Amino acid sequence: MGRKLALTGILFVIASLFLKVSGLLRDMVIAYQFGDSYQSAAYFAAFALANTFILFFTTGMKNAFVPSFIHAQAEGKGHHHFSQIIRGTMVFGLIVAVIGAFVSPVLLPLLFQFPNLQPDVRAEAIELSVALAIIFFIAVFLVSLNAVYEAYLDAESKFSLSVISQTIVIGSTILSTLLFADQIGAYSMAFGYLAGALLSYVAKRLWFVPKDSHKVIGKLDWEEIKPFSIIFIPVAITVMVGQVNLTIDNIFASSFSDSAVNYVNYAKNIVHFPQAIIGVTIGTIIFPILAKAIANANEKSFKQGIEYGLMLTLLVLLPAVAGMMWLMQDLITIVYERGAFTADATTATANVGYLYLGSVLFFSLQNILNKAFYSKKQGHVILRISLFSIALNVALNFLFIALLDSYLAIPLASSVMALVYFALNWVVFNRTQGKLNSRFILKDAAKIFAATAAMLLALWLASGILEDLNIYIRFGLTAIVGAIVYVIAALALKTEIARFLISKLRKS
Repeated sequence: MGRKLALTGILFVIASLFLKVSGLLRDMVIAYQFGDSYQSAAYFAAFALANTFILFFTTGMKNAFVPSFIHAQAEGKGHHHFSQIIRGTMVFGLIVAVIGAFVSPVLLPLLFQFPNLQPDVRAEAIELSVALAIIFFIAVFLVSLNAVYEAYLDAESKFSLSVISQTIVIGSTILSTLLFADQIGAYSMAFGYLAGALLSYVAKRLWFVPKDSHKVIGKLDWEEIKPFSIIFIPVAITVMVGQVNLTIDNIFASSFSDSAVNYVNYAKNIVHFPQAIIGVTIGTIIFPILAKAIANANEKSFKQGIEYGLMLTLLVLLPAVAGMMWLMQDLITIVYERGAFTADATTATANVGYLYLGSVLFFSLQNILNKAFYSKKQGHVILRISLFSIALNVALNFLFIALLDSYLAIPLASSVMALVYFALNWVVFNRTQGKLNSRFILKDAAKIFAATAAMLLALWLASGILEDLNIYIRFGLTAIVGAIVYVIAALALKTEIARFLISKLRKS
């Protein structure tokens, strides 16, 4: 992890931040144009279903392709491997897109109810969600090809180019919504996404991916594709878990109202913002390091990479989650409350957001363990736990809804499920891969929790001074005070991962 890694990490963080800010801007535009109406609910329902397969390809491909390509390249077979995977994915992606488009008209009316709407409005909402889903599934074919190219860019440590290509899709969605929402309503978001997927594909083919790195047209070598598929499919199914669970959340939310679907999606998108930036960034950067440690048969470096990845995630993410909890109401107000998004929608979204925070922390930590399994080409090891987590989420939703009779049960179920999911994977990892240094992890984790507690105490003491200020000034000062106190506390407590991070930054 020298100067090159540090520079790569910085560039990737900047590019990732831009990508996630673009995603947040997209949600702000949706909130402004459609608020908590049935049109936005129809969009979220349709996209949740299609996005399950979008993540199947995008995240799954990165986790499977990076180690397999590095291994193939080491054997001088990188070109052949890349060519075969893009050809096989083209066939598979087309099959998924066609099936998804044909199944959506049957599946969506069964899954999403919207009982609060009048019959004619409900029929219109269902019809809209079906049409949007068909458009999104057409885009899935392009997404599947983009996923292979983005995985290749990650394998070549060109993280920024991979992220930029994804930003094109979001940017197109935003622009289309701003330009055409008044004319064609929620269709503007779906057509914008489809256009963005096409533009992203063209950009990678023409500029981002070297033309001599692969060949798209040619015979399929099943002897090359089959071993990769055996690795890819379990991995891809595993990474779908988060989106499958969001789809489950949407289904349960739709049993209350169309507004509940909106609150669940707006809240989850904003509270998972730190996870998207911090957790995924750390996980993506550490993945090639783990893969190379395995290729070099360096078990010590592999385990140390996992331990430091977990603690670095906790070091940065825990105060971010705690700070978000403290500022939730102000955060939702600043980000969403304008246009069609009302103050009542802000309060409802904030209440959902509080209960989603647990899932942010545990899914981010889980992401590091996932990278460890994937780098060893053992994604199948955690597949059963991933499938169990889906069943657990359904069961917890039924239980908590029965107890609370509120859509607030939905985010609570997700957070409890995320805790159990991480705990089970922790046990499996230590049993199958050898024990991690629990003493180091527990000792440093205790210091990080103590530093976070000190931060919250400081914010509580300062709240009397800050509460009457303008919301933007209050938000900014609270964030600054919290960050300063946390950094001082973490260093004063001699948190080892913080000292390690500082030493690496100095050397770079």
